[in-house]
Amino acid sequence: MWFVQEGPSTKTEGAGVALAYTLGKDGRRLHVIERDLSEPDRIVSELLQPSGYIKLLELGLEDCVDEIDAQRIFGYALYEDGKNTKLSYPLENFDSDVPGRSFHNENGTTKGVNYKNKSGQEFTTKALLTIVCDGCFSNLRRSICNPKVEVPSHFVGLILENCNLPYENHGHVILGDPSPILFYPISSTEIRCLVDVPSQKLPSVGNGEMANYLKTVVAPQVPPELYTSFIAAVDKGNIRSMLLATFIRMLESMTLL
Repeated sequence: MWFVQEGPSTKTEGAGVALAYTLGKDGRRLHVIERDLSEPDRIVSELLQPSGYIKLLELGLEDCVDEIDAQRIFGYALYEDGKNTKLSYPLENFDSDVPGRSFHNENGTTKGVNYKNKSGQEFTTKALLTIVCDGCFSNLRRSICNPKVEVPSHFVGLILENCNLPYENHGHVILGDPSPILFYPISSTEIRCLVDVPSQKLPSVGNGEMANYLKTVVAPQVPPELYTSFIAAVDKGNIRSMLLATFIRMLESMTLL
């Protein structure tokens, strides 16, 4: 059996590496192919829910979140219409320390893969079973089908510095107008902000439209404790965006099991 992983992964994320580890412990013969071992530069998959951490425990991989400045997450704070409340994960019945953690197809039969190493040398490997775990931007998926994907919104990401969340060790969801805003720590000094922008076409970053949108529409709804750092992050201009089918999928993932 060969195991193939094409997409970039982080130390704590990826169905591919977890599957490879599990199959390896079961005595399977594996060949793991990774496209890139460098830290991925993206604005999602930075928060591992307790259910995900429990799976790490079950696999014996809990040390994956050690020594990477991972932040323990105990629940979420919700903001709407000037009111807020804190909702903690129901972790009382668990013996282990299981809070969440946040941190900085083909026509016919697939018989194997062709790939290149760093020096450009080409290799061909064949196997009875090929498993591809290359994420939502899979090139393979696009080559074998043409799914009709609607994009009603985009994620816009910023990193806030020199501030503290109102509720320590909690994600923060602002049920804003016209769409939600999310804050969570990704290190001991940084807070990720994700803004859902409900449009098929994003305001331009280059001509200042995005900065104006963030300052005039989003900033007034940001908790006062984060406002100054939010504006500073916008002025810094390091604004990232990502297509999303819906922001609700992120909110739905905020469950324990």
